[in-house]
Amino acid sequence: HIDNRIDQIQKLRGDLPEEIRDLEDEKAGLETRLENYEEEVQEQEVAKRQAELDIKEAEGLIEKYEEQQLEVRNNREFDALTKEIESQEERIAEARETIDEAEETIESNESAIEETQERLDELDDLLDEKREELEEVVEDTEEEEKSLEDLRDEAAEKVSSRYLKAYSKLRDRLRDGRAVVPLKRGAAAGFAVPPQRQVEIRKRKTIVACEHTGRIIIDQDLYDETVDEMKQKFDL
Repeated sequence: HIDNRIDQIQKLRGDLPEEIRDLEDEKAGLETRLENYEEEVQEQEVAKRQAELDIKEAEGLIEKYEEQQLEVRNNREFDALTKEIESQEERIAEARETIDEAEETIESNESAIEETQERLDELDDLLDEKREELEEVVEDTEEEEKSLEDLRDEAAEKVSSRYLKAYSKLRDRLRDGRAVVPLKRGAAAGFAVPPQRQVEIRKRKTIVACEHTGRIIIDQDLYDETVDEMKQKFDL
């Protein structure tokens, strides 16, 4: 019954520890994503500012070349200045395209930042709630669980290592972990027990296992005595 009670305590915690881990993993992933979005915004802001400077510089050069065109003496010089003006106009067009792309990326990332931050705020609230819930369960059961584990260790020292190993394997194999069940009205854990086996169980001299499930079957009175002892010991 010690292991059954420990199982009950752990069941009280349910999936809370795993839920908390999942939420923490999601939070860590979102925080990394948020950093990436913010870095991208900063990079695009820098690119935008540089493009604006390029436009300003190119416009200044165009103005300069246009003034020089008024002073040229031949077509060759005029054409050379025209090419320089066209080059700066291309530079301006490219810079404006860079600005448009940067603004689009910034807008997209700022929207993603807002959504990510909202989800992070939700996760913080959820984590606070789940941690508080788990903390309450742990506080209510921690002392009892520690006492039960100490009691289990004491009991294990009195049992043959061969039997203990078999018992542990049985618990691991069973979905509910109940390796020991009581004989009740000629049956144990839903399976009928032959009359001769019932006699052996009541004599309490040998270990009797269920031929269907492998569970250890004990006398109902012994089971009840153990349960009562546990209730008194742990005020259940």
